Amino acid sequence: MNNFFKNRPTEQDLENLVKERIVIMDGAMGTMIQQEKLGEEDFRGDLFKNHAKELKGNNDLLCLTRPDIIRNIHQSYFDAGSDIVETNTFSATTISMADYNLEEIVPDLNIAAAKLAREAADEAMRKDPSKPRFVAGAIGPTNRTASLSPDVNDPALRNVTFDQLVATYYQQIESLVIGGVDLLLPETTFDTLNLKAAIYAIENYFETTGNRLPVILSITITDASGRTLSGQTTEACWNSISHAKPLCVGLNCALGADAMRPYLQELSKNADCLIHCYPNAGLPNPLSSTGYDEKPEDTAQSLEIFAQEGLLNIAGGCCGTTPNHINAIAEKLGNYPTRTIPEIDPALRLSGLEPFTMKDRQNSFLMVGERTNVTGSPRFKKLIENEDYETALRVAKQQVENGANVIDVNFDAAMLDGEACMSRFLNLVVSEPDISKVPIMIDSSKWSVIEAGLKVIQGKCIINSISLKEGEKVFKEHAGLALRYGAAVVVMAFDEKGQAATLDDKVRICERAYKILVDEVNFPPEDIIFDPNVLTLATGMSEHNSYGIDFIEALTEIKKRCPHARTSGGISNVSFSFRGNNLVREAMHAAFLYHACRAGLDMGIVNAGMLAVYDDIDPILRERVEDVVMNKDEGAGDRLLDYAEEIKDQNSKRKSEGPDLSWRKKPVDERLSYSLVKGIGDYAEEDAEEARQMLGRPLEVIEGPLMDGMKEVGDLFGEGKMFLPQVVKSARVMKKAVAYLEPFMEAEKEGTDSKKRGTMVIATVKGDVHDIGKNIVGVVLACNNWEVIDLGVMVSCDKILEAVHEHGADVLGLSGLITPSLDEMIHNAKEMTKLGLSIPLLIGGATTSRAHTAIKIAPFYTEPVVQVPDASLVVNVCNDLTSEGKKEEFVQNLLENQEKLRIKHAEKGTQKLLSLQEARNKPLSLDWKDRKIDEPSPNALGVKKITASLEEVLKFFDWSPFFWSWELKGQYPSIFDRSDSGTEAKDLFDNAQKLLNRIIKNNLFTCEAMIGLWPANASGDDVILYQDLEKQKEISRFHFIRRQQTLLNQPQYCLSDFIAPVESDRTDYLGAFAVCAGAGVDQLAKEFEEDNDDYNAIMTKALGDRFAEGMAEYTHKKVRNLWGFGQKENLSNQDLIKERYQGIRPASGYPCQPDHTEKDVIWELLEVKKNIGLELTESRAMDPGSSVSGLYFSNPESKYFNVGKIGKDQVEDYARRKNWPIEKALKWLRPNLGFDE
Repeated sequence: MNNFFKNRPTEQDLENLVKERIVIMDGAMGTMIQQEKLGEEDFRGDLFKNHAKELKGNNDLLCLTRPDIIRNIHQSYFDAGSDIVETNTFSATTISMADYNLEEIVPDLNIAAAKLAREAADEAMRKDPSKPRFVAGAIGPTNRTASLSPDVNDPALRNVTFDQLVATYYQQIESLVIGGVDLLLPETTFDTLNLKAAIYAIENYFETTGNRLPVILSITITDASGRTLSGQTTEACWNSISHAKPLCVGLNCALGADAMRPYLQELSKNADCLIHCYPNAGLPNPLSSTGYDEKPEDTAQSLEIFAQEGLLNIAGGCCGTTPNHINAIAEKLGNYPTRTIPEIDPALRLSGLEPFTMKDRQNSFLMVGERTNVTGSPRFKKLIENEDYETALRVAKQQVENGANVIDVNFDAAMLDGEACMSRFLNLVVSEPDISKVPIMIDSSKWSVIEAGLKVIQGKCIINSISLKEGEKVFKEHAGLALRYGAAVVVMAFDEKGQAATLDDKVRICERAYKILVDEVNFPPEDIIFDPNVLTLATGMSEHNSYGIDFIEALTEIKKRCPHARTSGGISNVSFSFRGNNLVREAMHAAFLYHACRAGLDMGIVNAGMLAVYDDIDPILRERVEDVVMNKDEGAGDRLLDYAEEIKDQNSKRKSEGPDLSWRKKPVDERLSYSLVKGIGDYAEEDAEEARQMLGRPLEVIEGPLMDGMKEVGDLFGEGKMFLPQVVKSARVMKKAVAYLEPFMEAEKEGTDSKKRGTMVIATVKGDVHDIGKNIVGVVLACNNWEVIDLGVMVSCDKILEAVHEHGADVLGLSGLITPSLDEMIHNAKEMTKLGLSIPLLIGGATTSRAHTAIKIAPFYTEPVVQVPDASLVVNVCNDLTSEGKKEEFVQNLLENQEKLRIKHAEKGTQKLLSLQEARNKPLSLDWKDRKIDEPSPNALGVKKITASLEEVLKFFDWSPFFWSWELKGQYPSIFDRSDSGTEAKDLFDNAQKLLNRIIKNNLFTCEAMIGLWPANASGDDVILYQDLEKQKEISRFHFIRRQQTLLNQPQYCLSDFIAPVESDRTDYLGAFAVCAGAGVDQLAKEFEEDNDDYNAIMTKALGDRFAEGMAEYTHKKVRNLWGFGQKENLSNQDLIKERYQGIRPASGYPCQPDHTEKDVIWELLEVKKNIGLELTESRAMDPGSSVSGLYFSNPESKYFNVGKIGKDQVEDYARRKNWPIEKALKWLRPNLGFDE
């Protein structure tokens, strides 16, 4: 038997132990230190008695000032059953210690900490020499993140660099090893780039010293999203760090064990090493002695489940765990076998925020987007030269949306600083999840530029490229660094003699490079990608004729001689001879790819927009192209050149051809189905009549081919293959056909609802006029054979319940946009209970949420109350709630989830808020003495009316929300380039233009505004308005709310902070506005509704909202000019959309001022109803709904903010200021209450 006290255990002993059983780590260090109730003097000791900064809380310092405590904690964990303890060095780096001005003590601190843990391990082995004990050098993530900006306004900014992290980690590693650790443990990784820097430093240390230690890597999944703080999924993170070849990888911190389970399963499935888990003791609980929920038996039981599932090799505890937890874990896991490490098939595994895997036997082609390459895209080059990175990012995003699996980034241009451009652009890419979700190909002929990119990307990249061009020494150096950074490599078929052009040279060079990489550098073969050089065809030079077939045949031979390696190529090179003739180029790319992929091409740099469908290529063109690609004969190139000249005008000819009507030759049932799916209404009546003649009865047409067609529409929508605007157009065709058939059914005195799925009554609640979302829900349900009784907007509770009774409704749907509508929904629920109704209640609208529904509405109604966040979900919800086979399970899950939400809310208790007085003591502090206040001319003061033509307002449109109202995601105009919904977005936009032209031509809408500017001063949290510059008469005042929640480094904002206070003796100004697109919006929508045209009815209201918002921007611009501070802005419409102007225009009922009743002051001051016919409902919704109102602030420091939750003291104060009873204040401020009523 080994005596480990005499012979210190080795790495082999640790590996042997892990094969025998699940190895036990220690628990929390911080939790145990907290229980010691230490004071400032304990952290100072004699060493830091006179240190200038407060040191309490710097737990690592205790290794120097109270070593007895740290040693005892280590010993208590060994006594409890730990095989491994961690050093008390989580923050012992120069970066973290800089907060205390203690950078110089870092080496001594790490050495001392390691020695303390070593002494405890040795003492434990003295007591029991048969049991090996190990010390892990804990390496924390530091308090900086290399992937995230510290400034939301500058996403490219970083407060730490990769090189700085490598240097600080190296120093810590060196000191820990000197102190006697057995292994290294970078842990609590919230940013994978930080961890990659730690891995880089570890490998540097191993290479420098020749001393290798086992390494354990620990990741932190921060919440239920399943991602690290920097956004990676578990598998993506593993792909990024697997090059470290760790002894073990796993999860720790942030979550309790139960919440970690799915992520541990994912890691266990993908990692070819040991797996660990050391979770927190559940959720934080300040009332617990450990600060966390779980007792030892709870944590142990959760980890036991992991052991039963075969997920664990090593286990322990993190925050909130104690020696008692570790003892319970050791006892529970003692009887379970250790996890078997799976055999992972070789594959190219890359990552952005998401993982990407290409396995050996995978047939799919990996497409690399080429538009972010300055050598291939003149437009992208110009954007970078002009430092227009915002538009450059849109180019990258469009590539991802168009289907690129990887994006190639290159800045090799004479006038560009490649390193700086690469760093900045990729830092910006990281801030855009829609781009950074895919892996990056870092492309440059300069190694320094490639390295600059590798130092800012957390995912696993592809380097493009390395080669033997500069000889074996440089080739091996670059390959070794690529391995250390954790990147795959593209290897070009170049050697010291130059570029490989022939089949033999391509194969020879690639095979030579493969053997060097695999045998000498130990590079993973699955991370090697060979590019055998795609060269241009049909150049007129006979020696180039075989370039295509040589490349294709080389692919097969390279794959045969280089197992697991991949192949790639720059596809557009093949067609350079035909620049300007896209028809031929697209055909060449498609044909070349077709044959290359069959030969073994795995990926390529491709412009997806210049790629034809192989089967759709004109047969003659395809033959000519393939003759060239396959080098059929010497005349192939000339034949293609001649044919290219013949067809060069075909693109324009194709555009001039009419629509394809071949579908009209199909049987009538297929024609009806086609019309519905495509939204073609031109033949609806004609085909409905033919079907009636054929089937005999109109009802059979509806229940037969029409319903079959709508079922197909519903299925396609549910599968995400159709989008909402298409579904609405399908419904329009359906309605047109049914409207034609209805007179025939009346004649038969037959009903049309014999097979309907159910009946829903739906309404926008009393006081609210918003209905676009409600209308869409109605259309989607109608498309799925539900009868929808739409009661419209501002419907009182008694009218709603009357309709439920009258129509025998199976489901009731309530919609609302403004916050007072939530109270109205509660009222409806209470009344439904009083009447004993037993139908489900669906809740929808922008201000609703699952939590609010569960906590505030569901308790007042005994039947299911379901919040439906968008229209695509409503059909399944309604069908499940009315299906005997599904209802019970659906309701059970609903009730359980809602109860969890209520419990979670109850456990939160009253939120911690500053008192109102404390908040008022921390306002935005401005020096008003010398501050410039923009002064309007005297004739600009007072109330004015502004009108604008529709053409003028159109210039101020922000089109993006138009698409969002149709549930199409994306930004205008890049939404047109989306691969999933771009075509439909363009079709929707084109249809909007047609309606827009009609609206403008006939002046169907009326854009009007009332504005006012007054002298003003702040008085506490109120703002006083004066009649004139004499300030003798107060004409009104606005009452604002102050933020009581605290946010890091932010004042406790109130809108009054942006106005000079009375005591400053300065005169400031405040403006107000109300704009409307007129009653014509609702009138036109109603006309379409009466014509069964839901599509154009919804379109009308969506355009009405755009005119209202456009008029608000137009008016704001006019006001800034009147005020005198906007005359030199020269802002584009895009700048206006992004609110780059000085000042703000907040609206009542929104985050800055959540009380909707403040609109009353605006209406009174501007006489809004009298002047432009715009009214307020009792819930303070504006009617007509296509309207906007708010206030104008000119202060350059003014900004939008969220008041958030407020305390009871502020509600009481607000009621006093408004001269309200407290109940009224509670009602209007209810969504913001930070306490239970």
